[in-house]
Amino acid sequence: MLRKFKISIDNKEYLVEMEEVGVENRPVTDVAVAPVQQEKTAEISKMEEAVVTQPKTTAPASEDALTAPMPGTILKLLANVGDVVKQNQPIMILEAMKMENEIVANHDGVVKGIHVKQGDVVNPGDPLITIG
Repeated sequence: MLRKFKISIDNKEYLVEMEEVGVENRPVTDVAVAPVQQEKTAEISKMEEAVVTQPKTTAPASEDALTAPMPGTILKLLANVGDVVKQNQPIMILEAMKMENEIVANHDGVVKGIHVKQGDVVNPGDPLITIG
């Protein structure tokens, strides 16, 4: 049975057909690779517009902002701007690889700015929160 996959290499998309191999090792035959035209569906366009129109930050991030340690999605914010936090106090939950990870305050202080919102996808090094 042939299965189709869309892969992206160097920002160029390809449609790849591969034969599914079961328990027995059968040789793969008729593997086809062809460039795919990039087409945006109406649903994807709507999602992109929604992302652009939603504000990302509550305050500009400073150099001393706590940053994301890994890629993931912000599940929950546990602190608000103006809250007093203690070192090692959980301030947000970051989901990465299907695991919930607590992001904790790196020092005592007051939350000066939150640079993400629930549902945001972050990359390593992205600013999350500033504690002054």
